[in-house]
Amino acid sequence: QVQLVESGGGLVQAGGSLRLSCAASGLTFSNYGMGWFRQAPGKEREFVAHITRGGGGKYYADQVRGRFTISRDNAKNTVALQMNSLKPEDTAIYYCAVRTGSYNYMRNSEYDYWGQGTQVTVAS
Repeated sequence: QVQLVESGGGLVQAGGSLRLSCAASGLTFSNYGMGWFRQAPGKEREFVAHITRGGGGKYYADQVRGRFTISRDNAKNTVALQMNSLKPEDTAIYYCAVRTGSYNYMRNSEYDYWGQGTQVTVAS
């Protein structure tokens, strides 16, 4: 079955950086777009970034554009999220997900497989 395992979360000071990684198995990874979402306490899960199957298309939420970079390695079945200039409002659990839909990459419903999440905490 499809498995996604995130890693790289942790506690960082505001202005710092973290790199999240997601390892996928149980699917032909290069056939799918991948996304990163996050969920802060008391808030709904929100879109962070999306990367197309080949990696040529990258899309970001307004709140992270210019600070976060999504990338993928299809040979290693991994997708990464480099997060720079972190802010306290970036604190959340971060999830990677496999996109199986084709309508709107920002919508949760476009993604069928999710990892367990990794906690990112940014201290002010």
